[in-house]
Amino acid sequence: MKKSVNLVSGNIVNTLLKLSIPILGTSFIQMAYNLVDMMWVGRIGSDAVAAVGTAGFFTWFGSSLVFISKIGTEIGVSQSIGKDDIKEKNKFIYNGLFINIITAIIYMCLLIIFRKQLIGFFKLGEANIINMSIEYLVIVSFGMIFSFLNPLFSGIFNASGSSKIPFFINTVGLIINIIFDPILIFGLLGFPRLGVIGAALATVGAQAIVTFIFIIAFIRNGYSLTLKNKKYIDKNNMNKICKLGIPTALQNCMFAFFAMIIGRIISAWGPTAIAVQKVGSQIESISWMTAEGFATALTAFIGQNYGANKWDRILKGYKVAMSMAIMVGIFATILLVFSGDKVFSAFIPEAGIVSKGAVYLKILGYSQLFMCIEITTAGAFSGLGNTLTPSWVSIIFTGLRIPLAMLLSSIPLLGIDGVWWSISGTSIVKGILLLGLFILW
Repeated sequence: MKKSVNLVSGNIVNTLLKLSIPILGTSFIQMAYNLVDMMWVGRIGSDAVAAVGTAGFFTWFGSSLVFISKIGTEIGVSQSIGKDDIKEKNKFIYNGLFINIITAIIYMCLLIIFRKQLIGFFKLGEANIINMSIEYLVIVSFGMIFSFLNPLFSGIFNASGSSKIPFFINTVGLIINIIFDPILIFGLLGFPRLGVIGAALATVGAQAIVTFIFIIAFIRNGYSLTLKNKKYIDKNNMNKICKLGIPTALQNCMFAFFAMIIGRIISAWGPTAIAVQKVGSQIESISWMTAEGFATALTAFIGQNYGANKWDRILKGYKVAMSMAIMVGIFATILLVFSGDKVFSAFIPEAGIVSKGAVYLKILGYSQLFMCIEITTAGAFSGLGNTLTPSWVSIIFTGLRIPLAMLLSSIPLLGIDGVWWSISGTSIVKGILLLGLFILW
């Protein structure tokens, strides 16, 4: 690929920085999509935030399914480049695209067909919130193909050491989303006032443009999207991708599913509690999306060096990436614990909600360092082709949040704060355990 970073030689710190900074930028852009939506939707009111947040569970679940094709393709491409096997790299790319598109179409159809039942699961109670949530879900469902393809294209370029390309392309999408969000939500410049529908249209439109630009970049870098590529499609390669990707996809799907259950528990406290959790989780994503950026860079770095059989660089690369992640975790803890109210008020200016949001951010703030350690270590495992270990750790301890949330929230002194403590506490355990397992592995 053009302008790619050489990951198997040279200074490790400089190499990881060159690779990871654009990836971090891309992660922040993906996070900013949701933050921008929440900032504008928050101006409509907490009911709108609850509606968008509820429908957002299913886009989140969809992004988890992307990992089936994305992780397997990333690992396969990076290790193939390390081995200097171009034919194998192409097989991983085209089989990954095939799996990705089929999965997106199936998921889109399921969301549209069962939209009422899916939103009904949360028992939101108020008809207005339910209707807004269904409308938002239907629109983003039709754009699901773009939400699936963009992360995969990003993964292919990142694994090839060309992390600047997805950064610039996703930046274009964010700018478009920032421009059209207020225009469509509030009906500016002659457009009708569409509310949450406008937020959905702005996001889908931006994602569609990003996909179009990715396709152009993909072709300009020597690839094609024609039927001739069917020669690369084979069952064995698809099995390899699924074997590598399914554990991580299952982990993220279960994470989203457990979050849905938690969301249903939270809904018992009303729309305000739902809004606090939705906005609070978006703010908290500042740290975990940054850690995801380090993890993605580390997966590509370790994958290529694993393919080239350079173990010394693998260990040094992990230490460098972990140092960066720890600094981010410490910064996030300080920000959320001591300035949570100021940060939260930027999204929903309603005084009663800000105080509750500040408590949420403070409790979750204590786990930020450990969450960054967990995510970065998971990226190291992935680069080595071991996606199973971080997956079972995540599934088990994230699943424990449900009984813990029910138990702690039943304590009168804690109430809804007990749910937040169940999330924070399990994140701390996951970070410590996964780090220990990697050291032993």
